[in-house]
Amino acid sequence: MVFPVAIFYTIASRVLMKGVVLKIYESAENYLETILVLSHKEERVRSIDIVNELEYSKPSVSAAMKNLRERGYIEIENGGYIMLTDNGRAIAESMYERHTLISDWLIFLGVDKKTAVNDACKMEHVLSEDSFAVIKSHIENWKRDINNEA
Repeated sequence: MVFPVAIFYTIASRVLMKGVVLKIYESAENYLETILVLSHKEERVRSIDIVNELEYSKPSVSAAMKNLRERGYIEIENGGYIMLTDNGRAIAESMYERHTLISDWLIFLGVDKKTAVNDACKMEHVLSEDSFAVIKSHIENWKRDINNEA
């Protein structure tokens, strides 16, 4: 779930990057993750691609891109092409890893795909680094045990 730019600064989480805890907001995390996902599908990402993906208004996405650029998470090249900076990419990849691991886990547990994806989108932002690390470790150990039994 992605929140409109109007509440861009209301929900904060912390992301561990190279030993430094960065404070970033859920909406920003979602925009960065969306840019990352779109960049896997398309060679170049523009604001209109984000508008179409998230079904937000052009002014909302434009304001969010301005905020992300000012905070050093993205760069906007000539032609309006959006590129993640190293900091932006680290956050986006962290959110994407959380999202995919949690949604896959919920689907495996029997949650229908649509619900799992929606719930994972909420959970990825509120889990602490410690809780996520424990869940990730548990899933990896479980997968390793399953593969060893086969």
